[in-house]
Amino acid sequence: MKTRHMFDYAKTVLESVSFDPKLFYKELEKAIGSLLPYDMEQLVQWLDSFVQGKPELRDCLVLIDK
Repeated sequence: MKTRHMFDYAKTVLESVSFDPKLFYKELEKAIGSLLPYDMEQLVQWLDSFVQGKPELRDCLVLIDK
């Protein structure tokens, strides 16, 4: 269940910093480094829907294409 908490925490942090693309990028880097593969799959799905209508955050998605 710990990984679920990490995923939820990462989402919460990303939502709270989404006003600043540079900060969002940094926090996304941190999340990628701390999540397990299953949680990463969920994060990618969540990000796809979260950045809809937020073009300023789309550039950050290059991190998940690596």
